[in-house]
Amino acid sequence: MIVALEAHQGKRYHLGLGREPIAKTTLASANQNRDYRIFEDFAFYMMKEACEKRSTHILDIPGRKYAFDSTTIPLCLATFPWAKFRKKKGGVKAHVLYDIEAQIPAFYTVTTASKHDSTTLSTINYEPNAYYIFDRAYDSFKKLYRIHLTGSFFVVRAKSNLKCKFCKWKRRMLKNILSDAEVKLIGYTSEKKYPESFRIIRFYDEEDEREFTFF
Repeated sequence: MIVALEAHQGKRYHLGLGREPIAKTTLASANQNRDYRIFEDFAFYMMKEACEKRSTHILDIPGRKYAFDSTTIPLCLATFPWAKFRKKKGGVKAHVLYDIEAQIPAFYTVTTASKHDSTTLSTINYEPNAYYIFDRAYDSFKKLYRIHLTGSFFVVRAKSNLKCKFCKWKRRMLKNILSDAEVKLIGYTSEKKYPESFRIIRFYDEEDEREFTFF
């Protein structure tokens, strides 16, 4: 930020920043006294505008398609002691909802790196008839059921220890689809979290010679 401001010295006076060099402490003090939400709201507004202007139809399926995932940003513990998540490591997680067809982030949230990915599922404002794609770290059935109740759809990579009973099988399948079935969760607690049936699909990826299971 300091480097960017120094590169535009001629414009700083007209922006009300004066002609003197800007120190890091000055910028830090200014940020400390400002509510971050005005910048957050502006960022979300710009992201929404960009998504609407860049909207395309890559997939022939009605409704918006999103992918949600996180990335860990390492931080120095000496400077950010609140960001501790391992014995000698610090960091934060940026959780991003990516609009697949607009190819632009539609939403994001930042947490400490120690927070589990699935806990951020409740921060998303789900749209009816939209598709949400998650990795297997997001297999919180209670939160996934909330997506189902909003009239949205989800696709999640299944873990190998998923316990369910098969209710119905699909006989005719497309190429590389090994199985397509309707299932229900087994166990009182699991069934309470997601009481309805859902689909499980086993898919063979010829390019990487791997098998994937999605629900």
